[in-house]
Amino acid sequence: MLDALRDVLVTPAEMTAIDNAAAASGVDSFALMRSAGMAVSAAALRLFPQALRFVVLCGPGNNGGDGYVAASALADGGADVAVFALGNPGTVKGDAARALGACPLAVLPLAAYEPNLGDVVIDALFGAGLTRDLPEQAQATIARVSERRIPVIAVDLPSGVDGRTGEIRGASFTAAHTVTFMARKPGHLLMPGRVRCGTLEVFDIGIPARLVSERTGELRLNTPAAWGLHASALDPATHKYRRGHLSVLSGGSLSTGAARLSATAGLAAGAGLVTLASPAEALAVNASHLTAVMLREIQGTEELAAWLKDKRVNAFVLGPGFGVGKQARDFALMLCDRALVLDADGMTSFEKDRTDLFERAARGEGRLVMTPHEGEFARLFPEIAADAALSKIEKAQAAARLSHAVIVYKGPDTVVAAPSGRAVVNANAPPSLATAGSGDVLAGIVGAHLAQGMPAFEAAAAAVWRHGEAGTRAGRGMTAETLIECIPPLP
Repeated sequence: MLDALRDVLVTPAEMTAIDNAAAASGVDSFALMRSAGMAVSAAALRLFPQALRFVVLCGPGNNGGDGYVAASALADGGADVAVFALGNPGTVKGDAARALGACPLAVLPLAAYEPNLGDVVIDALFGAGLTRDLPEQAQATIARVSERRIPVIAVDLPSGVDGRTGEIRGASFTAAHTVTFMARKPGHLLMPGRVRCGTLEVFDIGIPARLVSERTGELRLNTPAAWGLHASALDPATHKYRRGHLSVLSGGSLSTGAARLSATAGLAAGAGLVTLASPAEALAVNASHLTAVMLREIQGTEELAAWLKDKRVNAFVLGPGFGVGKQARDFALMLCDRALVLDADGMTSFEKDRTDLFERAARGEGRLVMTPHEGEFARLFPEIAADAALSKIEKAQAAARLSHAVIVYKGPDTVVAAPSGRAVVNANAPPSLATAGSGDVLAGIVGAHLAQGMPAFEAAAAAVWRHGEAGTRAGRGMTAETLIECIPPLP
């Protein structure tokens, strides 16, 4: 994969435009297909040298053409190869027809394939552009292959996975390995498609990187390349206030743990100072658990307003364990001129009337980040969540535009989106992060980045990445407390 395209995500529509631009610029489209098919055959031989037979399943489009090229290459290399086609091969057109014509093997109907022990399937039925449910015959073949646990190598994307949304169109193969071309597609990263891809190989088939870059938007894989310029190492001589003062607002005496997790995570993630703002009833329990994190009594809006006169307190986390209600709404509206992470109860408090929050965010001078999981997203953005035509990326982008906030749409495929449309998809989070308190830790890391002066989008994206790395370091038995201990330094 070219370094210039390493983190780029290309939608199926963009990939079509890229292919058309390559052809218009004089690039030989059949040469591209041949390069793709050869890459697939090389992967098959490298990964499954013990295969007794390679079974290539070809569809009616260019994905099938890649399959015919791969079948020819495998046969030329002396492998036992069988080819099966969906539909009438005589209707294949363009480069795929040329690849079929050059294939020396008999092509049998897809329905005739019976999986045998020792088979390795090369799935070239449909690629990333699939937008409808698979035909019944393709679904029946997938069921037989899955039942017999035949290993599958997918061409571009496992057939049945929607390349734009990651959703399953009726059924899909679960591949051991997927070979895609030039750049990742959203369906490789979004659930449930991501778990159907196996290991992912991105192969450069020869389209100039310039043509790819000119026709892609602002969608990227979440890596330090997306935010690293804002995460330079701190000057060792920097005063603690230059590293930011983060405040986390605590709930009542019976619900203080979540806020303490956020506060401790914020300190570990690099904020110069962290204060837990606590109601009087919770002061004692919070004080008994805090050492480096400071404590301040904030009973209501008057105390908060007085504290806000100190401009050194420049970032806030509101929501973890805070409680749903009027005070959460009042506090959030007061904090919209500062950097604010609105999490959990903070977001749910606006479920019935979000207008004031969104309008305040639009005209405020602060930086607002909201961190909903799927349920919270559906409560705050019900009309967006209900739109089945949208991918998770598109939903996060729509919510960011509507709310004038950076949205961290959490999950195993967390998406971070800005009101401008810029978005990243995260891919480094282990399943062990699905544990109590994990989201509170993430909110604290975002808050620490905001306190240190990072822009809201970069603060959120970097926090999601560090959160995922911490989960990997903490291992399968992690708890929220051990997760904090494993937060890595900013790259």
